[in-house]
Amino acid sequence: MDFAFTEEQELLRDSVQRFVRENYPFDKRNKLAETEAGFSSENWAMFAELGWLALPFSEVDGGLDGTVIDTMIMMEEFGKGLTLEPYFPTVVLGGGAMRRAASPAQREAVLPGVIEGTTHLALAYAEEQGRYNLADVATTARADGDGFVLNGRKSVVLNGTAADWLIVSARTAGKQGDAEGVSLFLIDSSTKGIDRRGYRTQDGGRAAEVTLEDVRVSGDALMGEAGAGLAVLEAVIDEAIVAIAAEAVGAMTALNAATVEYSKTRVQFGTPIGKFQALQHRMVEMFMETEQTKSLLYRAAMSMDSGRPDAARCVSALKVQTGKAGRFVGQQAVQIHGGMGMTYELNVGHYFKRLTMINSLFGNIDYHMRRFAALDGTTEAA
Repeated sequence: MDFAFTEEQELLRDSVQRFVRENYPFDKRNKLAETEAGFSSENWAMFAELGWLALPFSEVDGGLDGTVIDTMIMMEEFGKGLTLEPYFPTVVLGGGAMRRAASPAQREAVLPGVIEGTTHLALAYAEEQGRYNLADVATTARADGDGFVLNGRKSVVLNGTAADWLIVSARTAGKQGDAEGVSLFLIDSSTKGIDRRGYRTQDGGRAAEVTLEDVRVSGDALMGEAGAGLAVLEAVIDEAIVAIAAEAVGAMTALNAATVEYSKTRVQFGTPIGKFQALQHRMVEMFMETEQTKSLLYRAAMSMDSGRPDAARCVSALKVQTGKAGRFVGQQAVQIHGGMGMTYELNVGHYFKRLTMINSLFGNIDYHMRRFAALDGTTEAA
């Protein structure tokens, strides 16, 4: 495999690095996290101006025909700065579902606003009883004349409060847990019957509990074929795992750099602690865990872009390694920094919180070890 980036990808990485360096000093990031929105609308407008919001969408829809690798490059740099703008829920999750299932009319109505930075999306797929099973959908969509009536509750909807449009998974047929019968609906978040309770997550982001009570939508709200939404969700989540794994690599890279730098300045017994062999070994192990994660990240991204039959298996292997490495690197960084590693004023603990959140998103270590074992390397999904 050729791991070299193209000239355009190098330019993309440089532009995101510059943005993070100039706009995300840690104290400014913390102030943004405390605001009502939880991110900067000026930064979001800059994302649109630089073309980042158009990256994964097709040229037909006004996008740039970007690849999974392109998104990976961006997310890794975002991870280094702990950026708060909802690129992941709007473009990767919501946009990923739109690219795969939305009709031409739906794309025309929504995607221009996403690309221009005036429209936010949220993918409302998770339910409290579902754990990581995408087919465990209790929310129902009952046919009613030419439309549907939705009832149910969605949990931890990332960007759920700011979203202008919700992409909701609901059951139109079958029993709870059946693979068949899950459908996707594109719904204006201001529709009567939708209640959103927003809150701040442990890593400084924003999410919402979304309740749908007799929400009436037209038949045009259905995305794709009725009852065939599970395959779309699985594809979107696999791509999303690659994106957050890239963010995790960026966070671990930043933690490694901060820890090495601290070890050069912290003096104990008259000697910088970086000269102690035991701590040197720990920092080398931190570096190796990060590099191993990056290797699996590149393989998964390239497998998805090339449509390899083992792509889903590569994704699960990546998620397992990301969880293990994130825990190890985060714990070691905190311990080497000592008591100050847990303080709010130092960025180390914030990186660790984000890595912990990433481990729990879309399946933890145990879940993906089982999924990896179930996949035989010749199919895309279990």
